Amino acid sequence: MKLRDVFWGVAVLVVAVLAFGSGVYTDQAFPDVMPYVTHHSAGHVDTTELQQAIRVIQADYVDGNLDTTKLSHGTVQGLIASLNDPFSAYYDPAAYKRLQDVYTGRYSGIGIYLSFTTNGYPTITGTVPGSPAAAAGLQGGDQIVKVGDKDLKGLTSDQASTLIQGPNGSKVTLTIQRGAQTFSVTITRAEIQVPSVRSTVIADHILYVRLYQFTTTTTDEFHAALTSGLPGAKGMVLDLREDPGGFIDQADHVISEFVSSGETFELHDRFGTVDKHMVSGEHLAASIPLVVLVDANSASAAEIVGGSLQVHHRAKLVGTVTFGKGSVQQDFPLNDGADIHLTVKRWYLPNGVTIDHKGLTPDVTVPLASTNDQFDVQQPVNGYAKDAQLNSALSVLAAG
Repeated sequence: MKLRDVFWGVAVLVVAVLAFGSGVYTDQAFPDVMPYVTHHSAGHVDTTELQQAIRVIQADYVDGNLDTTKLSHGTVQGLIASLNDPFSAYYDPAAYKRLQDVYTGRYSGIGIYLSFTTNGYPTITGTVPGSPAAAAGLQGGDQIVKVGDKDLKGLTSDQASTLIQGPNGSKVTLTIQRGAQTFSVTITRAEIQVPSVRSTVIADHILYVRLYQFTTTTTDEFHAALTSGLPGAKGMVLDLREDPGGFIDQADHVISEFVSSGETFELHDRFGTVDKHMVSGEHLAASIPLVVLVDANSASAAEIVGGSLQVHHRAKLVGTVTFGKGSVQQDFPLNDGADIHLTVKRWYLPNGVTIDHKGLTPDVTVPLASTNDQFDVQQPVNGYAKDAQLNSALSVLAAG
């Protein structure tokens, strides 16, 4: 069974929005996945009033052509909303199907990473290399004002995803706000495979690895990056900036590449039961000098990795305070294909500390003027002169 941490909601890989970071992930992390096997009730919920309300609507609402499916979905949405938990959510069958695509990093869209605010427009935080969005010149910092004639202000990640995604080969027109400039661009959607891990060698034989999100393929991709990149490397930078999280078992495996023994993290449930996760695997990078880059959009599984390596004194963190998501979600598929994405546990670092609502504090705090200044591992020839955080990490490595 696999748990997935949720970054603020769901990495919405909207439109291929790789649900990168709090971006298209509305909560800044990826939903945790654990097949629903059984249910243990703890208390009785009086549904008399709910049933009465449904009967009244069916009997007396002015429009007799009620959409009973929407009524059913709305009822469940109301139940989840009453929890007042930003990481618990209800997905109708179509939305859940898109969520499953996000889990595998595959979908049909334009290939952008988005972040969302309650009352603002979705902001592009990056584009998937080789995607239609990248080819169209969209860039980090662009705001999507409209999709077609639909204004996107205040829309949720799922609502925006529905508008932007679409069949392979179909077209979508976006109205973009870039600084004081507003313009429209029409893009042809394509099948997108969102990368989980990218790496290259920089500076004086330093292996740079960018971990975009923790998907079902992360362990294998990360292991492959280490296998090919570690020989001859004098040090390593693990970049977890803008990483919204994902499957926490993948976080386990990443930590285990750098730590040879001990605990990776632990899970606490509502009954006080503690599940301690322990180091396993081959530990390919157990001795290489390591610095981890983090920022305000590093969440959930990314925080598990960064925090555990910090607690183990295995790496120094450079960047800014992280998102602060210490909960874990589980998917409970319903009979009609819908899904309840519910917070079921909280995770703690090996020292018993939670970062929930606090985040991780870097060992070296370094702000970055713009996400556009981040080193682009997909275009290494552009260099990293503007990336103050990466340059600080390299200085830390050089100092030993």
